[in-house]
Amino acid sequence: MKAVIETGGKQYYVEEGSIIYIEKLDLEVGKEVIFDKVLMVNGNTGRPYLTNVTVHGEVIKNGKNKKIKVFKYNPKKNYHKTQGHRQPYTKVEIKKIIEK
Repeated sequence: MKAVIETGGKQYYVEEGSIIYIEKLDLEVGKEVIFDKVLMVNGNTGRPYLTNVTVHGEVIKNGKNKKIKVFKYNPKKNYHKTQGHRQPYTKVEIKKIIEK
């Protein structure tokens, strides 16, 4: 089974056994996460979400992505600013897609 889920303001195309990196969730490693905002399952779409489908996953890891540099610069104004940012993420393995 394949599905499209929405979490953290983004949509992910998943199937059983796939591993995805999503916006950070406040769950510990080993906990189960249930995604109920399902947009599509095997070509069947909802408006906007399907009500009888849930996607179950397990949290594998919480971490941070690689650092990116943000550099701001205004010419002829002597303005330079450098910042760094590491976006937190949660690594989730999709266990099963349940259609009721």
